[in-house]
Amino acid sequence: MRTVNAQFLFDFGSPNAYLAHKVIPDIEARTGVTFEYVPILLGGLFRLTGNRSPVEAFAGIKNKPEYGRLEMERFVRRHGLTAFRMNPHFPVNTLQIMRGAIAASQDGSFTRYVDAVFGAMWERGLKMDDPAVIEAALNEAGLDGARLLEAINQPAVKETLLANTQRAFERGAFGAPTFFVDDEIFFGKDSLRDVEEEIVRARAA
Repeated sequence: MRTVNAQFLFDFGSPNAYLAHKVIPDIEARTGVTFEYVPILLGGLFRLTGNRSPVEAFAGIKNKPEYGRLEMERFVRRHGLTAFRMNPHFPVNTLQIMRGAIAASQDGSFTRYVDAVFGAMWERGLKMDDPAVIEAALNEAGLDGARLLEAINQPAVKETLLANTQRAFERGAFGAPTFFVDDEIFFGKDSLRDVEEEIVRARAA
C-alpha cells in the first residue's frame, strides 16, 4: 500500500468543522491514515472567493435553513455527538484562535489546543473572541493561555495563517470543512464517506 496524504482544512468558527473533527478519529482508525490538520481563516477564504456563510447566504430562503438544521441533527444522532451545542455567540470572530492554532502547532501543543478550542466553541458555548475567555479556556485545558495569546502577534504566526488560507484558495477551497486526499478535494462533513473511500482507493492503487 502506498502512502496517502489526507488533510483537514478547518476554522473553529464552523460547527460542521467541529462535527467532522469528532468523526475523523474513526476514519483514521479504520484506514490507518492520520489526517493533517491545516488551520485556515474562513473569513479570509470567503473574501478570496466571494463566498458567504450559510447563515448569511440562505437567510432569505424559505425552508433551506430549516433543512440545514435537520441535516445537522441527523449527523449528530448518527455519530452520537451528544455534547454538541450551537454556540449562542455565533458567529464568532476566529482570528485570534486560528492564529493560536498556528502558534500551538509550533510549540507541540497543537492536538490539545484543537480539542480544547473546539470543545469551548461547540460544547461549552463560550465567547471565543474574548481574550480573557480564550485564556481561561486554554488554562483549564492545561495549556499556557497567556503565552499562546502573546504568540499570536508574532509575524511568522500571522504569515503562516495567511499562507495556509491563500494556498487553500489556490487548491480550490471555498469554505470549511474542506478535505484533500492527495490532490482530490472534498467539501463538507457529509463528504466524509467519500473521503474515506478515496483514502482506501488511493492506498490500494
